[in-house]
Amino acid sequence: MAYETLNFEVKDNVATITLNRPDAANSLNMKMSEELHDVATICASGSNIRAAILTGAGKMFSAGGDLVSFHAEGENMEAHMRVVTTGMHAAISRFYRMDAPLIVAVNGVAAGAGMSMAITGDYVMAADSAKFTMAYTKVGVSPDGSGSYFLPRLVGIRKAKELIFKNTLLSADDALELGIVNEVVPAEKLMESANALAKELAAGPTKAYGEAKRLLADTLSNTLETQMELETRAICGLAGNSSDAIGAIGGFVNKEKFEFTGK
Repeated sequence: MAYETLNFEVKDNVATITLNRPDAANSLNMKMSEELHDVATICASGSNIRAAILTGAGKMFSAGGDLVSFHAEGENMEAHMRVVTTGMHAAISRFYRMDAPLIVAVNGVAAGAGMSMAITGDYVMAADSAKFTMAYTKVGVSPDGSGSYFLPRLVGIRKAKELIFKNTLLSADDALELGIVNEVVPAEKLMESANALAKELAAGPTKAYGEAKRLLADTLSNTLETQMELETRAICGLAGNSSDAIGAIGGFVNKEKFEFTGK
């Protein structure tokens, strides 16, 4: 399927989503919001997709919301932004709770909603030339795109407030030190590295990845007993219903190699 604001490709069980508005700094407008929601739904629904990569075309990952298009709405800006954020938020929720791991490959500047989206990945890989800044309060608004959810979980409440209030510009190494990204690689090796990791994960136990993602998604708000009950349901459900779990356990016991199928 062809898209207007992004490229979407599925190959060897890996989906690659590329934000593709380089002349507008890959900023998020109404169309991109709709299309992100569409591809996220495909990734969450397609059993042929066992890993996904999100990246940007050109020199920037994303400058965040398309302020030019927002401003053009005049008195309708509030309603317009509500629709744009709704699509983006639905996409992020799909990515976060789907079985397939999401790798975000940050190829350049990630600002505002661009930074918020960047840090949603299950694994975040940054080019050594990447930069990160929350940027919202520079234009008098507060975070969206799940930034207020993920950032404090990664860096703590106090540091999150600092990054939001001061709009600190972080280098890729700064982001690595803070735990915002998992890995920094040379810019020219970014997609090669992201694809290698995606291929590795796509060959793994996709259903188990999904259960682990969902367990970790709510762990900070659950009691110990609630979390352990959810763990029991997840691991027992996999042992009873996942052909990967059944086959891999049998392979371990019988000392036989087992290849995961994602089922």
